[in-house]
Amino acid sequence: MNKTSDNKKSSFLDEVDNKERQMLYARNEEKRSEWRGFGTFGMVGWSVAVPTVFGAVLGVWLDKDYPQTFSWTLTLLIGGLFIGCALAWQWIDKENKSMHEHKNKKNE
Repeated sequence: MNKTSDNKKSSFLDEVDNKERQMLYARNEEKRSEWRGFGTFGMVGWSVAVPTVFGAVLGVWLDKDYPQTFSWTLTLLIGGLFIGCALAWQWIDKENKSMHEHKNKKNE
């Protein structure tokens, strides 16, 4: 065979290889995206719940041992809720950026 024919064959094989990789990546990404959604949903819930409950428990202890004119429980519960919401926002933003990076890499 001549050099032109070899280059065409090599180019064709590279293109087939590239398409195969894209298809395998898409299959894995579809399966992963469903579970990733559930994982994100769970992570958001836990990232809000844990600081809120921790703040409430700490507040109950402070109200019992160090009473003040204000409620430690309510104050720390609201503080934990704000911290949890900030953590959830950060997590969702990170996941959103990651998702867009994968889409951009896939399109290149």
